[in-house]
Amino acid sequence: MNKEHVTGAEERPAVLFKNAHLVDPAAGLDKKADILVSGGVIDTIGSVIESSFDGLVIDCSGKHIVPGFFDMHVHFREPGYETAETLESGMRAAVAGGFTGVAVMPNTDPACDNSGQVNYIKKRTEDKAVDVYPIGAVTKGRKGEELTEMADMKEAGAVAFSDDGVAVKNAKIMRNAIEYASMIDTVIIDHCEDPHLSADGVMNESFVSTTLGMNGIPSISEEIIVARDIAVAEYIGKPVHLAHISTARSVEIIRDAKKRGVKVTAETCPHYLVLTEKELLSFNTNMKMNPPLRGEKDRDALIAGVKDGTIDAIVTDHAPHVIDKKEQAFNVSAFGIIGLETALGVLLTKMVHEGELTLKELIRLYAINPRSILGIKQACIEKGQKANITILDMEKEWTIDKETFLSRARNTPFDQWKVKGKAVGVYNNNKLHYQP
Repeated sequence: MNKEHVTGAEERPAVLFKNAHLVDPAAGLDKKADILVSGGVIDTIGSVIESSFDGLVIDCSGKHIVPGFFDMHVHFREPGYETAETLESGMRAAVAGGFTGVAVMPNTDPACDNSGQVNYIKKRTEDKAVDVYPIGAVTKGRKGEELTEMADMKEAGAVAFSDDGVAVKNAKIMRNAIEYASMIDTVIIDHCEDPHLSADGVMNESFVSTTLGMNGIPSISEEIIVARDIAVAEYIGKPVHLAHISTARSVEIIRDAKKRGVKVTAETCPHYLVLTEKELLSFNTNMKMNPPLRGEKDRDALIAGVKDGTIDAIVTDHAPHVIDKKEQAFNVSAFGIIGLETALGVLLTKMVHEGELTLKELIRLYAINPRSILGIKQACIEKGQKANITILDMEKEWTIDKETFLSRARNTPFDQWKVKGKAVGVYNNNKLHYQP
């Protein structure tokens, strides 16, 4: 049976992907071949005679098949803020954007700070085309005062711990958290922001903020917490992961720490790699995020950081909001943008096609390294392994249109961008979504 258009993440007993260009840097794979998947497992990589196969055949001529992309930093808002996003709508957005796995942050209401909340997320997202991994809170209620029962949460399925939205309050609690997490073979992910310095800021503190008459968020607000967390991790010899890095000095501090052997990993986001604070001259609230868009020097440093391995992962920091939270005066509108359905198009266009990154480098940053940081089983294109793949059309030209999003939210800075390259399908957990 031949079929070119499959939506809704349908379950299929057997699928033959014909004439694909397979790329998996971890497996040393970069070649054209067929993939036969049976019962959710890769049965054959090579040449398969189509007439001998009685199942779904998808012609992947001109397309790439890569390990399923993984976003280790998203906000799905459930429970508490379902009008902005639910677990279900977030998963649909992830699949549409080419992701087969995500890790969801705990700043919900109530916060994901106990095993019951972890179990709730796991139960609501099981057996889907996208794997959802809960990240538990570091402190109870994310108040920065008392550590959560991390061991119980890890046993329930939490893959890391973060108070994201705020930094862990003080160095002593951070030290205890890192040591506790290390004992149970997991990692702390810290939101790098000193709230006393960022205070009532709404954009990067610079000449641009002064020109616009806006309160600024200084780069040292991030850099002080980056330096603190690295100092703590270095002192106790345990790992720490730093979220959504945005400044040149942060990149420099992390690079120097890695040279000393500190067990630090870090992430940044597509918007920090392709946009700068000058976008805020339009007063577009969909350019308002935390940390804020920085200067050109910072953007250049982040690009250098992802290229040389200082930055280990790219994440969307997908942060949905209802429309009225964004359609307000700039200084009172909500921080945050969505990114699951735009990230790959933007990165392929601005980073891969423009020569800033190779496809293999992007796969490492957006599929291999995030899983490694969280201790999650890798998606490998190898015979006998679970089929967990993303299908890319590197040449597909399309226009980002927020009105077509499967997310409940529309707060994107990339609406109406013309991009080249798109995820046209995923296969994971014996479920296929394909829309060329």
